[in-house]
Amino acid sequence: MKKMTKVLIVLTLITGFLGVAYAQFDKPEDAIQYRQSVMFLIGQHFGRMAAVVKGQSPYDRTAFEQNAAIVDTLATLPWEAFMVPGTDKGKTGLKSSAFEEKDKFIQDAKKMEAETAKLAETAQTGNLDAIKAQFGETGKSCKSCHDDFRK
Repeated sequence: MKKMTKVLIVLTLITGFLGVAYAQFDKPEDAIQYRQSVMFLIGQHFGRMAAVVKGQSPYDRTAFEQNAAIVDTLATLPWEAFMVPGTDKGKTGLKSSAFEEKDKFIQDAKKMEAETAKLAETAQTGNLDAIKAQFGETGKSCKSCHDDFRK
């Protein structure tokens, strides 16, 4: 549990420091790189949990809780970087429709944040069946946004 507390403290500090610079991107490429970096990290930690849910890796409650907590924190970070004008051009998977349907995009982002928070909470129960169900719901929230707004 001490390790989990340390991870949460570090993530909280990182989030705080990033929050100061969060809305300050000098150019669209900076915003693209920022959000791609966050999404890469989310993918890495989500993939570790997916391996457990699919039975490809053994269930380690502490590791799963840590991965869920990390994804929960990271899920709050990339959204403003998606709304920087011009970030649908260049080396990006963002469709222009994200700007045209900004309200839906933000709604999908908030849904993903809510589902990752539920996953982190469910992971703390240690109930693998409940974890698998919530992991599925969290994955659906990711897929929904990808289906609508990713090239």
